[in-house]
Amino acid sequence: MPGLIGKKVGMTSVFSAEGKSIPCTVIEAGPCVVTQVKTIEKDGYTAIQLGFDDKKEKNTTKPLSGHFKKAGTTPKRKLVEFSGYDVEYKLGDVIDVNLFEGTEYVDVVGTSKGKGFQGVVKRHGFAGVGEATHGQHNRQRKPGSIGACSTPSRVFKGMRMGGQTGGDRITVQNLEVLKVIPENNLLLVKGSIPGAKGSYVIIEK
Repeated sequence: MPGLIGKKVGMTSVFSAEGKSIPCTVIEAGPCVVTQVKTIEKDGYTAIQLGFDDKKEKNTTKPLSGHFKKAGTTPKRKLVEFSGYDVEYKLGDVIDVNLFEGTEYVDVVGTSKGKGFQGVVKRHGFAGVGEATHGQHNRQRKPGSIGACSTPSRVFKGMRMGGQTGGDRITVQNLEVLKVIPENNLLLVKGSIPGAKGSYVIIEK
């Protein structure tokens, strides 16, 4: 799907015509530079690669430096492929937030905040032992039994246990576009999106 790379700025609220306060997320969407054009003849499919957010030349590898010079642009931090564009783009073309002008809903892909290794109470919402001890005096937040005995003699796949929490790629679909501010490359969408402030997101039409 056509889209842009952006950066989460933060959350705020706007007032609707009826006077209701609507929570929204501010995204810095683009401008993105076309760094590669893929064709059926050469690559077997059609897509364009977009680059976003400048970085220093000294922090860029030589192969990537040549890749960006071919497109006639400065080195970029984030590269993402998009397909489904109606317009033919060439190397070096710039696509900005005006792409979403007149669009009612978008999908946003981001990486959720990482919370490290967490136990079952925080990760899966287990209640813990609470006030009822059941003979336990020091295991209030433990998972308890995780399997049967000699049958089936194993722990089933998908057993909810402690583990790495957060840091997952999450897609939030059908977020309403509240406002497009072209002069600042800002896009306001209703509700929240995954990720911390300053994290990269992918916005798709």
